[in-house]
Amino acid sequence: MKQLWTNGTIYTMEQEGATVQAVLVQDGKIVETGTFDELQVYADDIIDLQGAVMYPGFVDSHLHMIGHGEKLLRLDLTVATSGEELVKLVKNAAAQLQEGQWLIGDGWNENQFTDSRIPTKEELDAITNNPVFLNRVCHHVALVNSASLQLAGVTTGTEDPAGGMIGRNENNELNGLLYEQATSLVSSLFKQEGDSYIESLAQSLQLAIEHMQSYGLTGGHTEEMSYYGHYLNPLTAYHHVVGERKHFRVNLLRHHTVFEEMVTNNAPFNEPFIEPGAMKIFADGSLGGSTAALLAPYANDEQNKGMLIHTDDQMEALIQLARKYNEAVAIHIIGDGAMEQVLQYLEKYPVADGKRDRLIHCCVVSEEQLARMKKLQVILDLQPAFVTSDYPWVTEKLGENRAGHHYAWKTFIEEGFICAAGTDAPIEAMSPFETIYAAVERKKPTDAHEGYDPKQKLTRFEAVKMYTVGSAEAICKEDERGYIRKGYDADFTILDTDLMKCSPEEILQTNALLTVVGGTIVYKRD
Repeated sequence: MKQLWTNGTIYTMEQEGATVQAVLVQDGKIVETGTFDELQVYADDIIDLQGAVMYPGFVDSHLHMIGHGEKLLRLDLTVATSGEELVKLVKNAAAQLQEGQWLIGDGWNENQFTDSRIPTKEELDAITNNPVFLNRVCHHVALVNSASLQLAGVTTGTEDPAGGMIGRNENNELNGLLYEQATSLVSSLFKQEGDSYIESLAQSLQLAIEHMQSYGLTGGHTEEMSYYGHYLNPLTAYHHVVGERKHFRVNLLRHHTVFEEMVTNNAPFNEPFIEPGAMKIFADGSLGGSTAALLAPYANDEQNKGMLIHTDDQMEALIQLARKYNEAVAIHIIGDGAMEQVLQYLEKYPVADGKRDRLIHCCVVSEEQLARMKKLQVILDLQPAFVTSDYPWVTEKLGENRAGHHYAWKTFIEEGFICAAGTDAPIEAMSPFETIYAAVERKKPTDAHEGYDPKQKLTRFEAVKMYTVGSAEAICKEDERGYIRKGYDADFTILDTDLMKCSPEEILQTNALLTVVGGTIVYKRD
């Protein structure tokens, strides 16, 4: 059956302002685009958009989908506005626990606290004897209590793991903070096997997909193959949820710890709905946790340049491993210190033809690094909402006069880089409308100023393009996704608002009316 979608504003994204009157769809593909008069004779069914606005399907280029679903089920700490309030939230949640049950929370951020105070381990100990694990918003730092440390066997004599640090006070006593790879000393204790566990992952995944579809998202590039026990646990959850229903498109980045095993075992995928992605590597931490690797020390901590997750030899070996299997890498890089480490090996071991390496975040980049990046086959996987989350406190960490480019999305586009947009959910809010607002306004809606570094503001077209064309280019699928064009997948995001013409405030008020994957409506707003 041929469907004709018409009677709305249909942006093709082929160039700014480009629209068509009608789109003819059959068997999940776009058969033709053109005028209503031209195409209606071929249609078996006419779908009236009733004035709505259609775009190519929005795809979040960087997130952790199961983790986002888990966040929706866990204690939400993003609402805490002070250390005292964080303690109260934990206390209220602990009162509902059974003996021995884990209390897991997500999203605290001391930079948003009125008192800037991180609660102590002793405060958590006073609340409950149950193990407590509280992820910082960046997921690069966790706050735990003594029960968690005891279960993990972590004592004052425990050495820092490679690529991580166990927090201690001035007396060398454990303070309950775990940084980077040290967080896994505790998180690895969570139950990670069995059919019921896989079913819980599937439940979180389905919850995440439903949430994403409610925002018009038709797909996501996600990374979680190493966080839930054996990689077959999360992969099986994807097959149960996405493979069986075919209602979403996911590109699965493969963490370096499981990458080779997945390749040599011919781990099963289900294309074009479950696709294998690049090899994921973390080069450094976060600016919020002061673990992002910088070339010069933090302005507010002159003894600290952050933390590289891997030695130079280890990073080189990881990139060689990806190249051994003709694969691209996707590397988390926040600071210019991490960028410096990574670039030398991307230059030494170029990616194969037809592939693109992915540089994720790129918050601090030097002028010299920018020039080197332009010579590589890379895409930049950016999170515009980091601006509204990180400013103004990040200025205190970087300083007013630090050289280089900071959160420089406009510069990247003007320099000709392929740029994709993601949220890093559960780190940032899932809403693409909040991300687009952050990209074009670079401020919170309550701010009265013109935006943080307003010369870096994107146009509406550039911001939407990152969610459509950019996300397709990130996985070398721009010949079949990202545009509304003949022969392309019939993935559509249909909204009640024209993001190209509405006021900035109306961007945040936008609603998805329909989400369409492969010509099938997978979400409809009541």
